[in-house]
Amino acid sequence: MTSAKVVALYQTVDEAPTSSDYVDNQQLVRLGKKPVLKRNFGFMSILGFSCTILITWEATLVLSTPGLANGGPAGVIYGYVIVWLGNISVFTTLSELVSMAPTSGGQYHWAAMLAPRSCAKFLSYLTGWLTVGGWQGSVASSGFLTGNMLRGIIIMTATYYDYTPEPWHATLLYWAVILFAVFINAVVSSALPKVEGLILVLHVLGFFAILIPLVILSPHGDAQSIFSDFQNTGMWPTQGLSFMVGMIGNVFAFVGTDAAFHMAEETHSPSIVVPRSILISILINGATGFAMTIAVLFCLGDDLDSLLNSATGFPHMQIFLNSTGSISGATTMAAIITTLGICATIGMLASTSRVFWSFARDHGVPFWRTLSKVDSRTTVPLYAIAVTTVISCLLALIQLGSVTAFNSIASISVSGLYSSYLIVAFLLLYRRCTSGFKMPDPSELPALANTSGSDLVWGPWHVPGALGIANNAFACMYLTVIWFFSFWPPALPVNPDNMNYAPLMTGAVVLFSIVYYFAWANKEYQGPIIEIDI
Repeated sequence: MTSAKVVALYQTVDEAPTSSDYVDNQQLVRLGKKPVLKRNFGFMSILGFSCTILITWEATLVLSTPGLANGGPAGVIYGYVIVWLGNISVFTTLSELVSMAPTSGGQYHWAAMLAPRSCAKFLSYLTGWLTVGGWQGSVASSGFLTGNMLRGIIIMTATYYDYTPEPWHATLLYWAVILFAVFINAVVSSALPKVEGLILVLHVLGFFAILIPLVILSPHGDAQSIFSDFQNTGMWPTQGLSFMVGMIGNVFAFVGTDAAFHMAEETHSPSIVVPRSILISILINGATGFAMTIAVLFCLGDDLDSLLNSATGFPHMQIFLNSTGSISGATTMAAIITTLGICATIGMLASTSRVFWSFARDHGVPFWRTLSKVDSRTTVPLYAIAVTTVISCLLALIQLGSVTAFNSIASISVSGLYSSYLIVAFLLLYRRCTSGFKMPDPSELPALANTSGSDLVWGPWHVPGALGIANNAFACMYLTVIWFFSFWPPALPVNPDNMNYAPLMTGAVVLFSIVYYFAWANKEYQGPIIEIDI
């Protein structure tokens, strides 16, 4: 690849590239892709992006119920530690891949470059649909939770006026959250990195704003009972099985860690900055999440039923109310959590639209010619943002008839994403154990590398030797266990109201992708396409 050709590819971007942009985009060209998105994210902004999509300490407050029902306080604590360590291993492994191939496609691109040539195209296509489905479910889940938290705040303050909650109120609030995320992503897209940096500050300050009054004002439980009290209200045959089912509640607190992968084409020095930001965000969010988990468990009080049956619909809001004894104080604390939930939706919409756009760029979805377009003024994929928004808003209508039906669709956020992680982690382990990787030599870099059918070259960030293989193998084992238990219902006996519909939804995505692949897509989808002339 000559320098003249590389420079010519920058003509699709409005402003002239800096020297660092030149190096970054030269790496993208080596992956066969044209640089068409502006690199607006630096280390701090992409760190803010990663941290505020995870919002782990916030999620431990909102999503504590499954672990308390299956596992109890002790199960929540030990399950959290296992999930935190497991995610460190998983994303250490996946960070090696983003360092090799920092593209918006993420998992499906890595599947194509790692899998045996006989099945690379199909595995890549399946991984792409699981990733798209998982992220679409994540946007819907975030909008649903945040919209309902807004309604919960209104219910909590309803003593000041007459308010009767209706299901359609939550739908309108859901739409408001999604449309605000669209405004940030599409109308003021150039400000997104600065917004994410500000959200990071709010994320850190908000942690102390919740933790300090919670610890000071709440009655404290007994440490021995909290660290040794296991519960099995799901009526499982053994306490161990109940613990494994309840541990999935902690998994939700770490969903979305791969968000920064899909922003790699908009990040400076992505092969180093993206892995570093992801691992630092896991450490920050893991530590704050663990501290908040301990604090909440100490502040639950004796009447757990009143928390689970709170009129607001969220136990954490009732905890705030019980702790402060003040509606205004509890409302302020709840508003911090809800604001950060809205901010997380902004990032989730960005990541979902990027992976959608990238998959369309490689002809993986219907109407790919339109969905793969990038707006010349904003340099963002507006059509992909629009489709993601429309799907999310249509899904909101389902909750008018049945919240259970909506949850069944949103459940793919864990099963879909974890399935994609599992596929690429196993493929990386397979390639590590069967064929070696090249170490990059700046004087002898190939014209194409780390794409379908080309050489595999390690990026600047990877775990070498036996330690890397051991970590990769542990990540695969952890992902297999989590993937398996993500399909289990929360309690016995199973009925339509408590059934886990994740197997149905994940199976539907897999079935659709297979049918569409053999009926049409196998003629157009060839894996990550080479967009440049070599």
